[in-house]
Amino acid sequence: MKLDRSFYTRDDVVLVARDLLGKCMFTRFADGLTGGMITETEAYAGINDRASHAYNNRRTRRTEVMFGMGGHAYVYLCYGIHSLFNIVTNIEDVPHAVLIRGIKPVMGMKIMQQRVGKPLGNMAGVGPGRVSALLGIHFSHTGTDLLGDRIWLEDNGILVSDRDMKASPRVGVEYAGDDAMLPYRFTLNADKLGLWE
Repeated sequence: MKLDRSFYTRDDVVLVARDLLGKCMFTRFADGLTGGMITETEAYAGINDRASHAYNNRRTRRTEVMFGMGGHAYVYLCYGIHSLFNIVTNIEDVPHAVLIRGIKPVMGMKIMQQRVGKPLGNMAGVGPGRVSALLGIHFSHTGTDLLGDRIWLEDNGILVSDRDMKASPRVGVEYAGDDAMLPYRFTLNADKLGLWE
């Protein structure tokens, strides 16, 4: 079942990031349908979170999408190479977002292999740059409505309990001071990955 707007517009971005574990993310582009189960996320809590692109109410052409309604894509270019896919959450003018850091490929394996130019190993979907590469997501997709038919998420009944995941500090945000140590990163335990076969 496709996730509806109410899933994304909740006011607790940390809870949304946690609840995204086990959900499935799909893309449908010219080369076909691909999808993966979300295995790792990071929450970014807007204007009060020094790790967020929107910290201190920073509004730029790139970050403006974060200030829109939840349920849209925020995709930015990292190091001039990698497109990183984030989900905007909460309501307008509250710039919360969740970075999708990992997926387990579940659909369209041949297409994903063609996109990355090599066989899909166990680590194929680990890392936000790899997520976008596998799913064919480009930074030009920023602003895409996740209730549409190009990029969307589904709840396929996979239940993730607290013992099925771990929370830890986010990656690569040392500049954020104390906020760098917040347990806003959520990772699905390896033994949970066999649920979608």
